[in-house]
Amino acid sequence: MIAGLSKAVILYLAPLLMITALLLSTFAFLSPVVMLQDRVALLTVTPLVQAGSTRSVDGPSIFLGALGSCSRVNNAAHINCTSPTISPVYDLSVLPDNAPHLVLSAPTASAAAFIGVALAFSMFFFITFTLISFREKMGEGLSNVLNKPVLQQLSAWIGFFGFMIGLTSFLILRMWFGKAVEDFNTSIMSQGGQGPQLIAQTSNAFTMVWVAYAFFAVPIIVSLAKLNVKATKG
Repeated sequence: MIAGLSKAVILYLAPLLMITALLLSTFAFLSPVVMLQDRVALLTVTPLVQAGSTRSVDGPSIFLGALGSCSRVNNAAHINCTSPTISPVYDLSVLPDNAPHLVLSAPTASAAAFIGVALAFSMFFFITFTLISFREKMGEGLSNVLNKPVLQQLSAWIGFFGFMIGLTSFLILRMWFGKAVEDFNTSIMSQGGQGPQLIAQTSNAFTMVWVAYAFFAVPIIVSLAKLNVKATKG
């Protein structure tokens, strides 16, 4: 029973979790400028909803990501986005003049570049991990190639480095945007009733990333465990 469960995890669950992790982390990376403009972002600035208020709140909104920003002047307006680039300049023109624009600066280009590298490594790992897992169901020639220890080691280590680079890069972005949120909201509060009725928050893209890397950990552990078993065998 344990052997059957272990085989099911390696052959079916791990690749499924890996492709889910790839999709979630890619969505978080590309949003909002490439896709999901007003639904997924790393940081949002939206109208402040007063507690207990039943009145509809309207006003400018901005959605910030690793590759650029999207904005709209009110809830019914069309969303405008900047061009995607690894060194974006956020368009904050919809915010009022007394909003703290300077604290909402984009992170360095290296953060987006490292995430791109991590996603490329993760894609390579997904393809090789899946092929290696199903090698016995393929032709003899391909099966012999996939059975080579050097290929399995290369796959495992590239997957591990992709995991660490991606997770570290997103953690740095979380600290960067967390500080921006704190500074923005503190500046708004210091203006009292004269300040704009806006609030900044880290958004759902980070939740997608944490779920993605929790899923990603499963095939990484499986792959490294295989290497450990082979290395200590005999």
